[in-house]
Amino acid sequence: MAKELKELTKRSENYSQWYNDLVIKADLAEQSAVRGCMVIKPYGYAIWEKMQQQLDKMFKETGAQNAYFPLLIPKSFLSKEAEHVKGFAKECAVVTHYRLKSSEEGTGVEVDPAAKLEEELIIRPTSETIIWNTYKNWIKSWRDLPLMCNQWCNVMRWEMRTRPFLRTSEFLWQEGHTAHATREEAEEEAQKMLKVYADFAEQWMAVPVVQGVKSETERFAGALDTYTIEAMMQDGKALQSGTSHFLGQNFAKSFDVTYLNKENKPEYVWATSWGVSTRLIGALIMTHSDDNGLVLPPRLAPIQVVIVPISKTSEQLKAIHDQLKPIIDGLRAMGITVKFDDNDTKRPGFKFADYELKGVPVRLVMGGRDLENNTIEVMRRDTLQKETVSLEKILEYIPKLLEEMQANILKKAKDFRDAHIYECENYDEFKQKIKDGGFFLCHWDGTEETEAKIKEETQATIRCVPFGVEQTPGVDMVSGKPAKYRVIIARSY
Repeated sequence: MAKELKELTKRSENYSQWYNDLVIKADLAEQSAVRGCMVIKPYGYAIWEKMQQQLDKMFKETGAQNAYFPLLIPKSFLSKEAEHVKGFAKECAVVTHYRLKSSEEGTGVEVDPAAKLEEELIIRPTSETIIWNTYKNWIKSWRDLPLMCNQWCNVMRWEMRTRPFLRTSEFLWQEGHTAHATREEAEEEAQKMLKVYADFAEQWMAVPVVQGVKSETERFAGALDTYTIEAMMQDGKALQSGTSHFLGQNFAKSFDVTYLNKENKPEYVWATSWGVSTRLIGALIMTHSDDNGLVLPPRLAPIQVVIVPISKTSEQLKAIHDQLKPIIDGLRAMGITVKFDDNDTKRPGFKFADYELKGVPVRLVMGGRDLENNTIEVMRRDTLQKETVSLEKILEYIPKLLEEMQANILKKAKDFRDAHIYECENYDEFKQKIKDGGFFLCHWDGTEETEAKIKEETQATIRCVPFGVEQTPGVDMVSGKPAKYRVIIARSY
């Protein structure tokens, strides 16, 4: 095994350090010179690109169109929606000047005091305000509705404690913003987009999620309802992996966005917003990966198949390449990404370890004996199992193997998640068990006081009121009062 892998911290020893090690050693990202911000390296960005491509397709199938809105937002815009500014005020980065000048000592640059902005600008923490200020110019009549835009962009939230992909001051995401004629249409849209996220998480990321609605204190700032998908990581903690918000008419009223209905009377529109971010890469890492490195679901792997030839001479290498070229071309014609690694500066053992570390789903190895026998060695990353396959069958074998691996990775994650969901009605028992992680299905009286006590005493939060779970009568385990809901409670990232 390569030296780099020996230096990867074991999950059982320090899960947090294992994650940090893996992000760096698998060439996904690294810290930048800007506090709290990361550099996403080409391999990490290739994963994000595959996520983008599939999500973008799914969004457009719902009728959304891509647009782009400014990075800078006038400070006065945030104050127009009270709950919104309250939710983001502590995280805002503020632009106060528009010019620098050389210092008098000639040793550097400093802010030019004469270039102070008349109105300070906020680097977008989210774009509701600038978008709704724009929508009032686009929406005049019921014929203009629904209006459904999405943008792919970066945002800035000044985080105090950061971790690559999971929580950084600047991150990449998409944010959808829609306007509708009726409350029912907007609520339907918000829930539809939650399902889009859940389908993507399970079918492409192979990450099983719990869908539900957030408690009032956990809602997006300015929303009437926030719908969420919650994923369980291997340490039993929850990761909020996507949210969709029913915004009611709050932003429409704040920015005076009205339309003339069919009776020619003005009405405020109804709104939604929804988004996922590069946090999904963190979810991918922590749901599937192991002590050897990344385990990537084939549908999102930048390289799905790597071929490592083992040759003693240049003539033998050429013979292996010639033998495999029709297979490479055939796999690529099926849309499968293939890398033929004939780099002679690295030994095969190093390559094997490196591709394991980077989570390449399938590794094919051909040496002199395989060349003679018209066979090839196949190793699958999810189980590390190897077998020898005839070249005549390989074009049929590989696509089926990739689909089998995708399904197996999802099943493994789902089995783990389901084995760590517990029903609990005793608070003392809960306080002990929560230390080991997991999702706890508990009765809750619906009060902020109980929610705050759980958070203060256990560092766990109410993740959601889950859909698809029977809301049976019961008693709150903390207050002893009649319960309003059964909720998922967990510690989270």
